[in-house]
Amino acid sequence: MNKKLMVLMLSLAMVFCFAFTGCGQKDAAEGDGTYEIAMVTDVGQLMDGSFNQYTFEGVKQYAEENGLTYQYYQPANGAEATDDDRIDAMNAAIEGGAKVIVTPGFLQETALNAVVPENPDVQFVFIDGWDMGYDNLVGVSYQEEQAGYLAGYATVMEGFTKLGFSGGGGGSNPACCRYGYGFAQGVNDAAGEKGIKVDLNYSWLHGSTFTGNDDLKTMLSGWFNDGMEACFMCGGTMFDSGVAAASEANGKIIGVDVDQSTGYEDIVITSATKGLTASVKTALTKFYADGTYGGSLVLGAADDAVGIPTDTWSLQNWTVDDYNALFEEVKAGKVKIDNASDVSDPTGKLANVNVNFIGE
Repeated sequence: MNKKLMVLMLSLAMVFCFAFTGCGQKDAAEGDGTYEIAMVTDVGQLMDGSFNQYTFEGVKQYAEENGLTYQYYQPANGAEATDDDRIDAMNAAIEGGAKVIVTPGFLQETALNAVVPENPDVQFVFIDGWDMGYDNLVGVSYQEEQAGYLAGYATVMEGFTKLGFSGGGGGSNPACCRYGYGFAQGVNDAAGEKGIKVDLNYSWLHGSTFTGNDDLKTMLSGWFNDGMEACFMCGGTMFDSGVAAASEANGKIIGVDVDQSTGYEDIVITSATKGLTASVKTALTKFYADGTYGGSLVLGAADDAVGIPTDTWSLQNWTVDDYNALFEEVKAGKVKIDNASDVSDPTGKLANVNVNFIGE
């Protein structure tokens, strides 16, 4: 075999390996090459600083704490992955010995409907998902409206009065709708507490794929140039466009899902978070204790599964004690937060907020 042909074959093998199995991970399994716990990634890369990364961290922690093998499988075509790509990745995980497969992101639904009923002996954990009616699939969802509410309330109590919300999924993603409407409700209640009105730009434009892009950055730059002070970026790497626009205008960003302040301490006020890592471990613990199970697992403030990270926020006018007091009220159900998953436009629903809705 000539040298050029050998190099080409090795290159193709490496591409296949990373597209479907992430097989370069030294912290995966050893021995016979099978992996008991698998994760099939959402769009984007594994180490995205967000959804994929912290979901996998839960897989990794649980597996290493319990002496189990684990691996991730990344569907082909990255952000452009199709349902067939996700099906292929799930089947690769099963062929690789998976007893349980963790799948983050609502885009996994169609692939799960194809794979789950054909594999009744494999447990599926649908992160940011729902009950799909299978005995071997549990949908793990969060009360994002509570996390959004806390972030919105804190932002206004800090002193910001010109805000924005930029959401992913085009206004049809339930989690993003709950985040956004919860944020707007928190803004409204804090504004009422202070006896003021707050302006809120609210849009799903340029976020359908949850990825940063030039059009999104241009829109956000326009918002900042028109006086917006802080924007809640709700959707994967859309955060990158928000940071780029904010850094040019001396504006601020509220992160989502995980603490996104690392490396952006001068830009990120705080983040509306959900305990992705902890919730994966909760679901895996239940599987290994009880065996295959279906239904839904809904986690919120009462489970310490949503909130905002007080140890890294940049707030100066609203204290951790203030936050803890509000969190306990949310946890106890004393603060009423509408958890509607279909409110994509809060116009007319908030007495203390002037909503400027920009639809797709």
